[in-house]
Amino acid sequence: MNWFVYIILASNNSLYTGITTNVERRWKEHAGEKKGGARFFNGKKPAALMYVEAGHNRSTASRREAAIKKMTRTQKEALLKEKQNIASNYAEVLSVETRL
Repeated sequence: MNWFVYIILASNNSLYTGITTNVERRWKEHAGEKKGGARFFNGKKPAALMYVEAGHNRSTASRREAAIKKMTRTQKEALLKEKQNIASNYAEVLSVETRL
């Protein structure tokens, strides 16, 4: 199965990193449109899909997520600008913006 690592900009300007097999479903869960979003989004909403990285299995996605969570904000912002970021492919489908 193909797993994705993603980063969402929250309404309070913080960055949330997670993994999923379905980016569209996970966005809807975090946005409250479907049941099952992360507790991180209690009291805040996802504002923009900032980063999506494909090509992982469950194990490599989990390791990549952990590595990203250890990064500083500056390092994460640099990551968002890299060419493997395919967030724009999903933003159109989700009718959300990507920015930074």
